[in-house]
Amino acid sequence: MVDEYEQLLKAAMDKMPKKDAETKRFEVPKAVAFVQGNKTIIKNFADILSALRRDERHVSKYLLKQLATPGNVEAGTLILQRKVEQAMIQRKLEDYMREYVYCRVCGEPDTKLVREDRLTFMKCEACGARSPAKEI
Repeated sequence: MVDEYEQLLKAAMDKMPKKDAETKRFEVPKAVAFVQGNKTIIKNFADILSALRRDERHVSKYLLKQLATPGNVEAGTLILQRKVEQAMIQRKLEDYMREYVYCRVCGEPDTKLVREDRLTFMKCEACGARSPAKEI
């Protein structure tokens, strides 16, 4: 009986499609930053925003505060008013994603920020969870 079950299980597993490679469906491009004089320019800021599905004011405000530098957004690029290493920018973006993008319940990136009264909540579109988001 057990032997027959194992044969049926093996036959079913052989018919299953094979996975070639594990691919993520949520891929945020790495920050492409370069220093020009005393400024650091994040060239692909617009691409990062579209992958994160977040407002440019929210992400730029977080980065400027975390990097302790003034700056502004011009034509899809973020201009920081001091020299900042690309690795530091990437670390801060990953911190932002942990705090404001990934759901705290299911871990999926399918969230959106919803403002209710004076509070901001992170609402997950995958599992329906709603958790408060820190103010920047």
